[in-house]
Amino acid sequence: MTDAPVERNEIKNDDVIVELTDVHAGYLPGVNILNGANLVAHKGELIGIIGPNGAGKSTLLKAIFGMVEIRSGDVTVKGESIVGLKADKLVRRGVAFVPQTNNVFPSLTIQENLEMGLYQNPKIFAERLEFVSSIFAELGKRLKQRAGSLSGGERQMVAMSRALMMDPSVLLLDEPSAGLSPVRQDDAFIRVSDINKAGVTTIMVEQNARRCLQICDRGYVLDQGKDAYEGSGRELLNDPKVIGLYLGTLGTDAA
Repeated sequence: MTDAPVERNEIKNDDVIVELTDVHAGYLPGVNILNGANLVAHKGELIGIIGPNGAGKSTLLKAIFGMVEIRSGDVTVKGESIVGLKADKLVRRGVAFVPQTNNVFPSLTIQENLEMGLYQNPKIFAERLEFVSSIFAELGKRLKQRAGSLSGGERQMVAMSRALMMDPSVLLLDEPSAGLSPVRQDDAFIRVSDINKAGVTTIMVEQNARRCLQICDRGYVLDQGKDAYEGSGRELLNDPKVIGLYLGTLGTDAA
């Protein structure tokens, strides 16, 4: 678990970084994947989103990042609606997104990948490199290596580092442990926790439900495009309904 989960009585309304309110969204006309989804992420929180396949977990992140049409409801960042904004505008608003696959430029070096994350503000490269190197120290020693030669876990580190280069208010992570070996999965979760402890509000979608709930401050269980359950990671890990319906088939390889 994280060292200091956010206490509910310490949260104020102006601490809200991201809020989804009754969001309906989908890819095809007349077909919604999200059916009234709600979510709140407060400053400094690590939020985990779990649920069965097809529940709309990745779609929720893509809705926040403007990759899916939102047909009704609202998404706000620091109290301002971001519905309809393109990716470049969202990055300027402090929203960073790391997709599950195809998340690095394989022909570019690690440094060039990081520079791509700062194309809107290249002057702060040295400052941001120091920050990401404090979390991913090994990358700072291999800046000239091409991303295409890296392992899956190393590519994931590059992708997260690039997303952090613009000093985002919120980091959206889609299945950061997907396709990794058990050792690399553990490392990915440690790095996510380190990023959050460094002050970055983080929203993470994960199929490894148990491990996700072990490190997050709060979790949402998504089912059929709606938030079926919400609570602290510990509460959801010990909720008989969540265990019976979801944890029995999700994340069974977690520690």
